Amino acid sequence: MNEEEQILMKCLYFTGSRFARNISKLAEKSFEFGDLAPSYYYMIMIIKFQPNITQKELCQKLSIAPSTSTRFIDKLENLKLVTRKMDGKQTHISLTDAGEELYHEFRASLKVLFDSYSNILGREESLALSKALHEASSKLEREM
Repeated sequence: MNEEEQILMKCLYFTGSRFARNISKLAEKSFEFGDLAPSYYYMIMIIKFQPNITQKELCQKLSIAPSTSTRFIDKLENLKLVTRKMDGKQTHISLTDAGEELYHEFRASLKVLFDSYSNILGREESLALSKALHEASSKLEREM
């Protein structure tokens, strides 16, 4: 292995970005049933698990900025997948019937995605890698 490859391999920023691009390609193939980017489906899933979730809680769960969540929610509301209700200063978000249907399609596609990368990486390695990345992200978020 040459010096360039060693430096890149040891750089978590580069390696993480490279991994994210590759897993994003697999995700986009797995989620071909709709016109939304994968991030929207994860938002729908969180809303499914927590009906009437506040926008602030949604931002925390997805680790996104409020301005990003507003754009996402606007788009989902325009597509009639979510409803937004104001309660004082808080915004509560819930799924519509169409959002519920899309959630079920997404859940099926998550299995397709897992199978896709597990066939390449192996099931146990996939689970271990996902757990390690989750734990590392949580640590970084706590310290930032």
